[in-house]
Amino acid sequence: MADSKTGGIPQQASNGAPSVPTPAPPPQWATASVGFGDNGHRGDFGEQFIRMLAAAANIDATKRERDRVGVDWQLGHPGRSGTRRYPVIEAQVKCTSSPDMHTEHIAYPLKMKNFNMLAGRDFDIPRFLFLVLAPLDPFAWSHADPDRLLLRHAAYWVCLHDQDPLEDRTSGTRTVHVPRAHLLTVGSLHDLFAEDYRDMLVAS
Repeated sequence: MADSKTGGIPQQASNGAPSVPTPAPPPQWATASVGFGDNGHRGDFGEQFIRMLAAAANIDATKRERDRVGVDWQLGHPGRSGTRRYPVIEAQVKCTSSPDMHTEHIAYPLKMKNFNMLAGRDFDIPRFLFLVLAPLDPFAWSHADPDRLLLRHAAYWVCLHDQDPLEDRTSGTRTVHVPRAHLLTVGSLHDLFAEDYRDMLVAS
């Protein structure tokens, strides 16, 4: 039976004696990797998860260099025949290993500042929150073999343009309900470029 504390390495019983779980020591490369598994590492994994998904969808992903406008990535592609040319969307990415799962949604406490940078309609470009769910154990974030590269677990999206920003609120959090039906895939990522989301904006 695999044990997440050992990075998926099965526990071994010895000589028929009762099995006493003994966590395996981390590999040498992990102990030498500064910050391995910390919040910064987890956040970077979440962002690269989105970048990999965008690459699979043939969508260009540009990293915003300065964290002052409330988004991490700008996504775009040339556009398809009969649609707007060079459509663009923007996304703020969060990654968590302790999601508050409900039947229909994931409850995520978003900092008020970040909420206000996504909520409302006064934008030029549609904005989304991408929530990446990653295992608590960083050794389980990925698995590679000759056939595939597996990234765990999944990403979900929500659009907050139908919600009003909260005035004079710069501290605390606002719980956002991210629908579990909004699984981010190659297809659903392309769907976010639909004119429906641009039509929600007053500056469209």
